[in-house]
Amino acid sequence: MNNRKNIVGEIINFRGLIYSPINEQGVVFLFGKVAHEFGMYVEVIRTHYPDCVAKRFIGKGRWEEINIEFEYKSSAFKSHLAKAEETDMVVCWEHDWDKLPKHIEVLELKEEIKKLENVSVETPDKISKSSEYDVAEHLKRVPKQLGVLFQETDRRILLLGDKVYNKAAKYRIYYYSPKRVFASIKLMQSGLNIVLFTNAKKIKGVEPLGNNNYAQKWGRVYVKDRKDVTIAINALKKSLGWLNYCVDNNLKTGWYAEAED
Repeated sequence: MNNRKNIVGEIINFRGLIYSPINEQGVVFLFGKVAHEFGMYVEVIRTHYPDCVAKRFIGKGRWEEINIEFEYKSSAFKSHLAKAEETDMVVCWEHDWDKLPKHIEVLELKEEIKKLENVSVETPDKISKSSEYDVAEHLKRVPKQLGVLFQETDRRILLLGDKVYNKAAKYRIYYYSPKRVFASIKLMQSGLNIVLFTNAKKIKGVEPLGNNNYAQKWGRVYVKDRKDVTIAINALKKSLGWLNYCVDNNLKTGWYAEAED
């Protein structure tokens, strides 16, 4: 009789992965499901250093190469410190080590997937709509004048940096730093609903989004006419700066990230 029993993690039910990773292999599998959400495409995955070589989109038709190490917890990277200078990113389920070399970017999947749209798993014989969306589809749902307002806002967001780009999803248009999402826009009949990263700082025109349990580092601003655009763009410029600061310093940016003291 085979007494082998499977041990699984917490239920996350994310894009066909029912349970959270409990080891490095689970992290690799999950990363494969979301890499494109962070503008990355895998070139090589292997069993020797680096675990992964990928290209990341940095805007205007340009890509940068990044060496990635996979770990279940970031603290496991201690055993690879000799390779630290050659490592660009640690992809992990949980970031639990604040002494990771500052030049190494951390992608903590446990927090980052909470910001991503989930996709229901269906039987193979059911044909689903493509998961790729277009900004034009969003514009069809709103009055023409609101579409013009969005286009002006969108144009000015993309001018915030030559690495900033956007990507349409089912419900929102997301804006990348390019390392992470720093803002998103939902086109509504009454105006533009913009959610943006604040790092729990007060930004003019931005209202807090969450509470003590979630979204402490996120806020919201509405654009209803042209006079609101400048206020929103100034806020988004600060949002982009705070997002890049947190990524560069390995500070959490996820939906459930708590404000630092």
